[in-house]
Amino acid sequence: MSEEIVKEVTEEVTEETEETAAETNSVWAGFEEKMKANTVITVEIAGVVKSGVVAYIDGVRGFIPASQLSTEYVEDLESWLGKMVDVMIIEAKEDEKRLILSGKKVARREERKKKFEAITVGSVLEGTVESLQPYGAFIDLGDKISGLVHISQISTKRIKTPEDVLAVGDKVTVKVLSNEKRKISLSMRAVLEDAKKEEEAAAPKEETFHYKEKGKASTNLGDLLKDIQL
Repeated sequence: MSEEIVKEVTEEVTEETEETAAETNSVWAGFEEKMKANTVITVEIAGVVKSGVVAYIDGVRGFIPASQLSTEYVEDLESWLGKMVDVMIIEAKEDEKRLILSGKKVARREERKKKFEAITVGSVLEGTVESLQPYGAFIDLGDKISGLVHISQISTKRIKTPEDVLAVGDKVTVKVLSNEKRKISLSMRAVLEDAKKEEEAAAPKEETFHYKEKGKASTNLGDLLKDIQL
């Protein structure tokens, strides 16, 4: 083989290798971006291994541990074969060719979203004081969901700081004022005001009698004294 042919073949192989490497780097860079953005990717379960299942993203083998398939315990991995599953990337290491996926993370995010949506404006909830700030108190409503009671909504009286009324760990009753973009605004004052209104409405009312004279009296002073002899 002549030197020119060898040189030409070498250059072609080098170009192809560089292109393949660039494409591979681009794919893994994309994985990193998707992982940081918590992007949801739909994959098909292509294989079952000892401790989980396998799925492919852009031609790269991804591994889903059995513990990351669902929020519930998975006993039969074979039953997942061929299923379409929404996953997020939780680990991407190009040097180790390690791509770890999670369906549980997606499921938990959906569950959390539903729990937020279930907290409707006007509902009254029980919670625990999680932390106190100069501007108000954060209340733990359970399921890792918190809401803020602004200092103006803590009491029916004017207070200088939340510490005047509350302490971390206190159990409180709150009313939901708003729930937008997963920011929940709460009020303790509204609960107290509502209770007062109900108490006033339930209290018995005093009866008032209005007397109205119907006609003139038929007896006057002269009639009363006419039969009296002095």
